[in-house]
Amino acid sequence: MKRALLVLAALTFTAAAAYADDASDKKADAKPAAAQQEPFKPDQVMTSGTVTAAGTSVDYQAVAGTLVVHPKGWDDVVDKDNKKNPDAVASMFYAAYFKKGAAPGTRPITFLYNGGPGSATVWLHMGAFGPKRVVTSDDSHTPAAPYKLIDNDSSLLDVSDLVFIDAPGAGFSRVAGKDKEKAFFGVDGDAYAFSQFIQQFLSKYGRWNSPKYLFGESYGTTRSAALINVLETEDNIDFNGVILLSQILNYSMSPDRPETNPGVDQPYMLALPTYAATAWYHHKLPGAPRADLPKFLGEVQHFAMGDYAAALQAGTALTAAQRNAIAIKLHNYTGLPVAYILKANLRINGGEFEKNLLDDTGMSTGRLDTRFSGPDLDPLSQRSDYDPQSAALSSAYVSAFNDYVRTQLNYGQDKTYIPSIRVGRDWNFQHQQPGARGPGRGAVNVLVDLANAMKYNPNLKVLLNAGYFDMATPYYQGVYEMRHLPIPQRLVPNVQFHFYQSGHMVYAHAPALKEMHDTVAAFINSTSNLNH
Repeated sequence: MKRALLVLAALTFTAAAAYADDASDKKADAKPAAAQQEPFKPDQVMTSGTVTAAGTSVDYQAVAGTLVVHPKGWDDVVDKDNKKNPDAVASMFYAAYFKKGAAPGTRPITFLYNGGPGSATVWLHMGAFGPKRVVTSDDSHTPAAPYKLIDNDSSLLDVSDLVFIDAPGAGFSRVAGKDKEKAFFGVDGDAYAFSQFIQQFLSKYGRWNSPKYLFGESYGTTRSAALINVLETEDNIDFNGVILLSQILNYSMSPDRPETNPGVDQPYMLALPTYAATAWYHHKLPGAPRADLPKFLGEVQHFAMGDYAAALQAGTALTAAQRNAIAIKLHNYTGLPVAYILKANLRINGGEFEKNLLDDTGMSTGRLDTRFSGPDLDPLSQRSDYDPQSAALSSAYVSAFNDYVRTQLNYGQDKTYIPSIRVGRDWNFQHQQPGARGPGRGAVNVLVDLANAMKYNPNLKVLLNAGYFDMATPYYQGVYEMRHLPIPQRLVPNVQFHFYQSGHMVYAHAPALKEMHDTVAAFINSTSNLNH
């Protein structure tokens, strides 16, 4: 159980795990005294390789290394040598790939990271856009080692240099010093650390005049919204684009236990299209099969924001006949029994849907990708006890990277790679929005940050990528968030959408990976200003 929760935290925010850890976890996660940590120093190892991406052969130089960053307010005059780490400090690991022979001003550069919070970036690196990727089963458990590592013909190296970054404390990144958790484990501290990393990287490798992009997945989209505002408005660095994968910018809309926030019904409405897509995939929809998934989901979206929204907003004023009519409609769109829907008061959260859709088979669907399914650990539980997709893929990704980084990037032979860190009890979800006098009191909402950056730089473009089968960050939640960005109407066309028949890790489905490569490559080519 502990391993399953650890892997799940590596990929996306889980409401229950993020706000509370039990006493045994606290004891197990005890940290060594800061005085035992030697001062961090930047390092790097260079290697070379070749990959054919989208039909283009790219000779590249790879650099694996670390840069050292400090929290906001650190004084480099008083403590420029960071002796004995009296103050918090982070050593951030990166793996960068540069096309050989390309002048920096003619070559875009993209900074990529996963989320968690507390996740390393092994997933995007080994599954999406790195020059190598691990082969995994499409919607079932990948067999144990040996795993197959292949040249990635969907790497983004055909259009952009790439920098995969591990967040402070995760992967090969480390934190040390007084109050290190307070300094780096939080929405604002994390965004500041990444902004410092990016500025150092641009200077170290002479990339200040390159077209620049952020690419974040899951909590990485939260980070991107906060980070782009810092980069644009505080650091005076205009970016060409922000690329979001599996977006969550307003946490009050998450389908993870929305029953704890009664009166806010958007999570149920916004998750419904994902329920319908999942039932479609597993052939659980009653009636005639629906051949056209996007068309079907358009119908579900209309119901979700129309009759279903009105019924939820009516609350206890809804009559028995009206309640029953909505329950029947929900049954037709989800495959769940009418009696169960009525018992749930028309409100089924994500975990309950995952547990109940395939309940007659003793299986639960995945959370990150509902195409996956696995045996119930507890057949009588209300919610799924683990994520079948995490269980199915994590070993392949982590094992393949640990071998690749040491044998091909020649880095980390004497180091331990940490796929994720448990930051639930330490992570500070309080966030100070632009223009606010202090941190907000409610759930994290960084829509204001992204909107502020877009208004500050009206040329900034945004691309949202999302999978239909993602229960962790439902695709229609991302649509709803983007439609509620506080931006002027003339900036609305700056936001683009693309949806895939895959899950949270869109790239885990090979056809979707190729489709996403082509979508992102076209976005970069159209916004890089290299052809103007």
